[in-house]
Amino acid sequence: QVQLVESGGGLVQAGGSLRLSCAASGRTFTSYVMGWFRQAPGKEREFVAAITWSGGRTSYVDSLKGRFTISRDKAKNTVYLQMNSLKPEDTAVYYCATGPLGRRVGDRYEYDYWGQGTQVTVSS
Repeated sequence: QVQLVESGGGLVQAGGSLRLSCAASGRTFTSYVMGWFRQAPGKEREFVAAITWSGGRTSYVDSLKGRFTISRDKAKNTVYLQMNSLKPEDTAVYYCATGPLGRRVGDRYEYDYWGQGTQVTVSS
């Protein structure tokens, strides 16, 4: 059974940083992509970033390039999302997800498993 457990969310002031973690278990992720999505109240869940487990190739939504960085630690089976220069509009529940390689990484429907989410709140 695949499990994804996010952690690291919290309350931070605008301009601050947070690092989210996603601990993955239940299968070998070599042929999979790991993604981060977020969902603000009243809005659709949107793509943030993705990384291929094996090669470490990354993808980002254009609007967050330069502020957010996705990475993974194979030894710890963990994916990270480093978020810098946070803004109030970054406030959302952040979700980790996994899906097979070869799918559209920015499409939430291409992911098979999801974590429970972690709340990030950025105060102004």
